[in-house]
This record gives sequence, structure tokens and C-alpha cells, in this order.
Amino acid sequence: MKRIIVILLLFALAVSAAACVQPEPGVQTEPQTERTAPAVTDAPTEAPTEALTEEETEEPEVYMSLQLIRDLDFERGITLLSQKDHKHNDLIKELAKHPKCVAVGEIGLDYYWDTSFKEKQKEFFVKQIDLAYNLNLPINIHIRDAMGDAVEILKANADKLKFGGVMHCYSGSAETAKELIKLGLYISFGGTLTFKNARKTQEVAKLVPIDRILTETDSPYLAPEPKRGTVNSPKNIPLVVKKLSELRGESPQEIETAVYNNTLKLFKKINV
Repeated sequence: MKRIIVILLLFALAVSAAACVQPEPGVQTEPQTERTAPAVTDAPTEAPTEALTEEETEEPEVYMSLQLIRDLDFERGITLLSQKDHKHNDLIKELAKHPKCVAVGEIGLDYYWDTSFKEKQKEFFVKQIDLAYNLNLPINIHIRDAMGDAVEILKANADKLKFGGVMHCYSGSAETAKELIKLGLYISFGGTLTFKNARKTQEVAKLVPIDRILTETDSPYLAPEPKRGTVNSPKNIPLVVKKLSELRGESPQEIETAVYNNTLKLFKKINV
């Protein structure tokens, strides 16, 4: 059960190639063995209680995530709204080298809360794409009210996306999704897919190739219908899968298996 919890927590902590999308020239890909997705259960409710080290207490907002998931696979990025300076840059780089770090994220652009430092956000986004590339890691991308700038940056850095990435809780258009898929990225759907006013996202879900789909919780937020407004958790993922099944005309089992295999293809360091 732990392995599926690990997969889902990647997205909860901030946390499936289409026929028309081919691997980048010169990039070798390992043959993948299809697996059946295991049952989904809730994540552990208790965090480790051991104290932080002296070094960790100097940067508690960064190290706390590492502390809470010491026994799980994790990803690491700089919180978007703390990017006004570079003081955490070296620390993030070292954390990303941790053997359990399977991705760099969430990274990206968020203009919803604060538009006063857009250029700094763009600068950090590029730096973290570069960081992930140099560490042979995929990226988990958070975009809010900034899709145009984000796509421009991703296209400009397409040569550094060879290890892949995922669009976390995707809320963009169908046309933009097609562009992102061409860049080799995955599209992830969460509880918002089930909302009555999510017609745009539901149209995207219909067209994304099954081998580019991922699901997520964004726990504790965005619980799917009919549990909207409650604390979200991995046990709600079947509700997202059920909605995908209805929209796409594919069985829940097909989607579950695809999402599981897509996760292992993208996050290659996951130990299952």
C-alpha cells in the first residue's frame, strides 16, 4: 500500500507518450513493464516526532518538509511566495540531491497572490528547471494566472525538459495542453475535475492521451465532489478516476493502471 501513498503524496506535499509525441532525439528510454495499480489507502496520519538537527532549525520552513517525509520519496522546490531573494538557493540544491528526492517542485509561476515580483519568479523558475536538469530529475509545475509566461519559459528551455515534468492541478486550455504535451509533459487532474463549473478542465481531460495522464489530491485542499469542502486525502483519488472514466469512456481500471505506470515512468527514482 505504501507505494501508492508515496505516488499520491508527491502531489499532496507542495504533493500519463502520446502517439504524436516522440522521445527527444538522442534520448534513450528504458522499456517499461506494465503493472496493475494497487489499492488506494489513506496516508499515515502521524508525522515523525524526532527533533530537528541544529542545522535544520536554521532553515525550518525548508527542512520541515524533509522531516515529515523522511521515510518517503519526496520532491523539493522553493515556495513561490518566498522567492524574493536567493538565500535558500544553495540549500534547495543540496536537498534535491537527497536519494529520496524524486523531482524538483512545485516550481513555476503564481501571479494570483502577488504580481510585484513577476521577473524574480521567472528567474527562479528558469533556475529550478536548470537545477532539475542537472540532477536528472523531472519537475512538478505550479502555474496560476501565469500560463502565457510559463509556456514561453518552458518552450525556451525545452532542451532541459528531457527528464520530463507534470503540470500540477492543470487548469489551462485544451490548446495549451496540446503544446505542453508536445514538450513531453504530463497533465495532472485533481478534485477540481469533478466540479460542476470545471467545463474547461473536463474538455482537456477528454483529449489528453492516456499515457500522459496523472491524478493527484493537492491535499488537504480541493477535495472532489461529493466531498468538496472537506479535508482531501489519497482515499479520494478514486473519485477523480471515476470522473475521468465518465469523460473519456474508459474503464476506471484502465485509467488506474495507466496513471500508476505513468507515475513510475516519470518519477523514475520511486522505489516500489
